[in-house]
Amino acid sequence: MRRTHPEVGGCLRRGRSGVARERILPGVSKVTIAEVARAAEVSTATVSNVLNGTGRVSEPTRARVKAVAGALGYGPAGGGGRTLGLAVTAHGQSAWDFASVPYFARAISAATIAAHRHGYALMAMPSGPAEHMWRTLPAAGVVLVDSPPSDPVVRLLRARGLPLVFDGRPGELRARETWVDTDHEAMTRRVLEHLAGQGAERIALIAGPTQEYYTRASVTAYRRWCSGTGMRPCVVPFAEDGSEEPLLDALLTGDGGRSRPDAVFALYDPCGRQVLEAATRCGLAVPDDLMVVCSSEDPAYGRTDPPVSTVSLAPEQAGAAAVDALVSLVENPPHTPPPVVIETRLEVRSSSMRRSRRDAS
Repeated sequence: MRRTHPEVGGCLRRGRSGVARERILPGVSKVTIAEVARAAEVSTATVSNVLNGTGRVSEPTRARVKAVAGALGYGPAGGGGRTLGLAVTAHGQSAWDFASVPYFARAISAATIAAHRHGYALMAMPSGPAEHMWRTLPAAGVVLVDSPPSDPVVRLLRARGLPLVFDGRPGELRARETWVDTDHEAMTRRVLEHLAGQGAERIALIAGPTQEYYTRASVTAYRRWCSGTGMRPCVVPFAEDGSEEPLLDALLTGDGGRSRPDAVFALYDPCGRQVLEAATRCGLAVPDDLMVVCSSEDPAYGRTDPPVSTVSLAPEQAGAAAVDALVSLVENPPHTPPPVVIETRLEVRSSSMRRSRRDAS
């Protein structure tokens, strides 16, 4: 548990006049830089230098000022004190229940634990809030998950000068920004090589229509792999509006004159169940007629009929790493931590193992 710096404990309870002070709540504080300077017994210029990483300040003084500023709830960027923000902005202003998706639920839980470990509160924003909420969000910095190109939320937060950490690689990085992400290209190659090793000759990819880095990197890696192996690519968009049945049925029956796939790799959590249901409607046996791999954190895929092979994007590691990086940006300007690349995990189950190969083993 993070504790108040021992050198400043008395200053937090009493001012220089000896009058008792009330502890100011994080994220609600209206503390000024002058109040921080008085509590730390330094000049406002010294406080500014410490919080902006400029000037010559001794390490003991630097540590004292940071501890006082944090305990008083003073946030140099946006008045956020010891509160961090987290937002999933993949779908812009559309309201949707991202917290029910296992990946986001586990990432948020891990991010919250990491924030508490550093002595911060974490505020998970709802999807699609009004613009004024972003302009007044009381946070010292923000983690942005699945931020799309030209994200208006990023523009608003940058205008406020807030430190940002992206879970997923942005189109550009500015000062006091970094990212964490899984190696989507390596993940895609690993799944394709696994399916090809099990005898797949026509592998379809379910991806899009969103354009976050995860989708773009996976589609690029898929097309590159197909080009290298001579396999004809087949990218099928994910129907977010629930109209996936005709699309999947046409894919699996080969309607439209193209050969039906003998394997499917789906990038999104619901797709594994959708493909199983479509295979049943089309009279296809999984895995003999169609192998299936899905990117998901849902353990229930281990209990489907048949159990579905899944790729984990390691949300716990991503959530914790994003908060660690954000705290570093908030507390140690102008130092910017390097990007973090996290490995994925492939859990092979019956849906992507040919029966003849399982029987032979």
